[in-house]
Amino acid sequence: MKEIKGYIFDLDGTIYLGNQLIKDADVVIKSLQKERKQILFLTNKTIESRQKYVKKLRNFNIDVTINNILNPTLTLINYLKTNHPASTLYVIGEQIIKNEIMDAGFPIAHTPEQTDIVILSWDRDFHYEHLNFAYQAVKNGAKTIATNPDRTCPVEFGEVPDCGGMIGALEGVTGKKIDVQIGKPSVLTVEAAINILKLPPEQCIMIGDRLETDIRMGIDAGMKTALVLSGVTLAGEVPTSEWQPDYVFTSVKGILFNKVI
Repeated sequence: MKEIKGYIFDLDGTIYLGNQLIKDADVVIKSLQKERKQILFLTNKTIESRQKYVKKLRNFNIDVTINNILNPTLTLINYLKTNHPASTLYVIGEQIIKNEIMDAGFPIAHTPEQTDIVILSWDRDFHYEHLNFAYQAVKNGAKTIATNPDRTCPVEFGEVPDCGGMIGALEGVTGKKIDVQIGKPSVLTVEAAINILKLPPEQCIMIGDRLETDIRMGIDAGMKTALVLSGVTLAGEVPTSEWQPDYVFTSVKGILFNKVI
């Protein structure tokens, strides 16, 4: 991996599980930093701010700044500013993403008729009124944008439903696919990551625990890819997957010692 200059790490299931650091993940990051490798942490989650991710990683003894963190909210806001700068939004999501969207200057819709775009993100308080509002807005012509396609999120005790549940509910009642998807494996996230690292894709590697998002995105972008088995994906799923990683490691520690399973 000596030719690799940029390391893009997923977080949940790759660096940590919930509030538990995956063994030696901090050692791996420190070693890469000593080698002056460029590092970007890339999450599909929208329920925490980038500042909170910095604090969490520092509590794990991983020295980062906000410039090392990319999440779908940041990519979403930049996308909206470029493509839909005057839009009124209805946001299915938790308060943090609503606050960040409002801070960026976008008004929040109070009726389906006011809504230009429905934003779908992970919402642990998702309920019928959210679904009905979004459904009525789409019937009235609103576009739909999802922050990420993840069906579940890995945690210490297993997995919990993620944004895929909100997407499935709206697609189920409207009979229409979401118009735009922001997070991994979207090209929008690839472009945002490359713009931050300022490296060509062939000099980067994507490391994550999901074949359909992390590995797919890396392959589509022309990056090297490394799957870790510390999160969602099981070893038995790899041989039949459409997306074949360059490396498969038991955990992120394999990157440091190049221990392929």
